[in-house]
Amino acid sequence: MNSTSLSPVPQKSLRKSVAAGSIGVLVHWFDWAVYAYMASIIAGVFFPAQDRTAGLLAVFAVFAISFGVRPLGAILFGYLGDRFGRKRTLSMVIISMSVATLSIGLLPGYDSIGLWAPALLLTARMVQGLAAGGEFGSAAAFLAEASPAKHRGFGVSWLEVGSLLGFLAASLTVLVLNSTLGPDAVAEWGWRIPFILTGPLGLIGFYIRNKVEDTPEFKALKELEHVAQSPLKEVFSNNWRQLLQTSGIEIMMNVTFYIILVYLLTYQEEFIGMSVETAALLSTVASITALILVPLFGALSDRIGRKPLMLASGALMVICSYPLFKLMQVDEPWAGMASTIGLGIILAIVLGVHAVTVAELFPTRTRQTGLSIAYSVTAAIFVGTVPLVLTWVISATGNIMAPAFYMILVGLLGLVTLLTMKETKGIDLLEQDRADALERGFMKLGTSDAAPEETSVTPTSLDPGMNDAMENDSSRRSARQPQV
Repeated sequence: MNSTSLSPVPQKSLRKSVAAGSIGVLVHWFDWAVYAYMASIIAGVFFPAQDRTAGLLAVFAVFAISFGVRPLGAILFGYLGDRFGRKRTLSMVIISMSVATLSIGLLPGYDSIGLWAPALLLTARMVQGLAAGGEFGSAAAFLAEASPAKHRGFGVSWLEVGSLLGFLAASLTVLVLNSTLGPDAVAEWGWRIPFILTGPLGLIGFYIRNKVEDTPEFKALKELEHVAQSPLKEVFSNNWRQLLQTSGIEIMMNVTFYIILVYLLTYQEEFIGMSVETAALLSTVASITALILVPLFGALSDRIGRKPLMLASGALMVICSYPLFKLMQVDEPWAGMASTIGLGIILAIVLGVHAVTVAELFPTRTRQTGLSIAYSVTAAIFVGTVPLVLTWVISATGNIMAPAFYMILVGLLGLVTLLTMKETKGIDLLEQDRADALERGFMKLGTSDAAPEETSVTPTSLDPGMNDAMENDSSRRSARQPQV
């Protein structure tokens, strides 16, 4: 067996890997935002026109179901990624998502095929949900493993650059359609265009992802003959601490992301009294602010560490959320702009660092499964309920500061979670896997009934540095594990 030492990643290959990792997230959030923006039109196309409210509720129910199936997609694609490689799941996820989105743009409406229309819409959204359940884990694991250790934070941050570009592309597309075609034409047939555009965009993403190599870490894991056979079981038995820590970080990220980029638009119109145009402009400003700053914060985390920046984001949520939402209520143009930019900066810190932080928690053999499950379950529970919870709280209490209190709450959760974690900047992503493989090899060498192919794992077949690792294995393993 060859050495498992990793070769430096060429710059051209690294750029291709960054593109491969981020383009699927762009496609996912483009589809997600377009569906949300076109909800009222989709309700009229796919559901009976007799009850407009019931049709709109049905559209959002389909939307919620697509979130509900994400954990199933996380289990499926997490298993495939940890068992057979990151590249394969990256390609499968983007082609599944793109075909499902394209089919929505081509489906006949209720007037043409009756109840088959909402049934087929639900089917397409469920396929999208399954694919979305595997997207974050696949892309985050791939980017973390494909990036050089000293620039890993910067490399992984491009995952969220893709999500922000997807949001901006969706809002720009909807704006252009309404400006050029007019509301009537958009409602009649123009709404299909954004969904159809996902087809060629997905093919481009599939081509890019199909051309990249699998990550050096996964190749080394195969060389060590240490690929997980049951990654889901291992995550819950061996990596449950990391799973809980990742869930805490992802709740903080998901709620902040949704409040600032999605719910804030409705909040500013309904409760602050801003015009639709002003609220849309401020939403765009928040997205652009985060888009510019996300890779900068990712790069900064490579210099000062993940934990200081994540702690700063949690502290800013706790300290600044209330003043920023209070400032938003001042009837001056500068106040709305300043408060929205402030929220955008807080969001940028979280988005720039969260993915690399959680990717570095897991060993390579279960990384994709752990990331996928934590992200999808927290998104299914918390993202879909944000507008419901906030609207209910404001209605019940009459206090329009509910979003600020919610951000303070998730900020506190993030801070508590971070206190249980150690700094991971620049760690060797294969360290734990090498030590476990070495331990397994020596145990099997000393077992008389070991299978012949299993006894081939010896100290000389692994990295030269493993002999030193073995001598102090127990102390190093305890230092390596995050403590609660």
